[in-house]
Amino acid sequence: MPKIKPFKGVRAAADKAAHLISRTYQDYGKKELKAQLKYNPYSFLQILNPGYKFNQEISGIERFSLVRNRYLEFKEEGYLIQDEQPAFYLYENIDPHHSYTGIIAGTSTKDYQDNKIKKHEDTLSFKEVLFKDYLKSAGFNAEPVLLTYKDRPDINQMIDQVKQRQPDTFFSTTDFNSHKIWAITDPQMIESLEKQFQEIPELYIADGHHRSASSSLLSQEMDPDQESYHYFMSLLIAEDQLNIYEFNRQVKDLNGLTKEEFLIRLDQKFRIQNRGIELYKPSKKHHFSMYLDGEFYSLYLRKGLYEITNPLQDLDTQMLYDLILKPILGIEDLRTDLRIRYSYGKHDIMHIKERVDKHEFAVGFGLFPATVEQMKSIADADLRMPPKSTFIRPKLPSGLIIYEF
Repeated sequence: MPKIKPFKGVRAAADKAAHLISRTYQDYGKKELKAQLKYNPYSFLQILNPGYKFNQEISGIERFSLVRNRYLEFKEEGYLIQDEQPAFYLYENIDPHHSYTGIIAGTSTKDYQDNKIKKHEDTLSFKEVLFKDYLKSAGFNAEPVLLTYKDRPDINQMIDQVKQRQPDTFFSTTDFNSHKIWAITDPQMIESLEKQFQEIPELYIADGHHRSASSSLLSQEMDPDQESYHYFMSLLIAEDQLNIYEFNRQVKDLNGLTKEEFLIRLDQKFRIQNRGIELYKPSKKHHFSMYLDGEFYSLYLRKGLYEITNPLQDLDTQMLYDLILKPILGIEDLRTDLRIRYSYGKHDIMHIKERVDKHEFAVGFGLFPATVEQMKSIADADLRMPPKSTFIRPKLPSGLIIYEF
C-alpha cells in the first residue's frame, strides 16, 4: 500500500510568502517573466532564472548549478527557512470559485515503480532525463506532484481536526487566491496519517507525470541509504475535490480537402448539425463542437460505428483522434505534429473562433471534459491517454513548500 513520509520543508519567511511563490515556470510569457524578474526580487522565478542577475540567458547543466546557487542565496538572506521538525503539511487554497485542501508529503518512488501510484499519461524520455539532471544539480524540488485518492472519512476527520487551529502560514496573492498551511508535527498524528494512507489500495497521478518519472529515475542512481532521494513531494487530495477541464484542439489545414469534402467525410461517422455563428460548446460525452469557415457545428457520434472495447476508446480525445484527426486530417503523432494546437480556458471556444477567423487554423474542435472515473479506469487498465486530454485543478504554486534532498 502507498507509503508517505514527513519531511523538513523549506518555506518562505512569513513577510515574503506572498511575493515568493510563483506559477509554474512554463506559464509565463517572455514579457510577464521579464516584469516579474525586474520588479520582484523575492520571486521564486529569480531562483529558476539565475542568468537574469547577469542579463544572460543560461541553459543546460550550467543553469542547473546556478539555480542551486540562487536557492542557497535565498536561504542565506532569510527569504527561505527550513523547518526544524519533519512534518506533513496541510494546505488549503481558496480562489474565487473553488476551495481545495490536501496533504503535502513525501511519496515513495518504489510505490511509483511498483504501480501503486498509477499513471494515465505517457512521458517523453528526454524530458525525464532533463528534469532528473535538474533535480540532482539543484538539490531540491519545489513543485509537488498532484496525487488523488478515493475520499476517506477518517482522513477528512483528521484534516478537520487540524484546521481547528490557526494556520502556521496564511497569505493572499494578487490573483485573489488565499493560501493556508498547517505543519503537522505531532508524532501520533503523523503515525495515524501514515497508517490511513497505507490502507488506500492505490494513488493516482492527476498532474505531474514527468516530475514523478524523473524522481523515479533519480532514485535509481542513488544509494538506498540516501533516503530523501527515494521519495518525491506530492500533494495528496481527495478525488471529489479535483476539477477537470477540457483541452480543445485546432488544426492548421484540412489535409488537402475542401470544406465540402471534409464535411462529407465527417458525415460517415457523425450526425452533423449547423449551429450558426453563435459560440457553441459540447454538452455531453461523445459530443463535439466544431468551428469551420465562420460557422459552428455539433458532431454526434453515429450509433454502432465505433466499437468501444476498453476505457481508452471511451475517452473523447481518443475518439476524436481515431475518427477525425488521424484518418481524415492525417495527424499521426499528436506529440510531434506541428499542424495541431491544444488550448484550454473558460473562454477558449471564443478564442478558437478568433484563431480560425484569422486563418491561423482551418478548423477547431471543442470537447467535453473527461471525468475522474475515466482517468482512473484508464490508469487501472494500464493504458495511456492522448497528450493534453485533461487540464486539472488545483495547480500548485512553485516555492510554496520545498523538498530538499
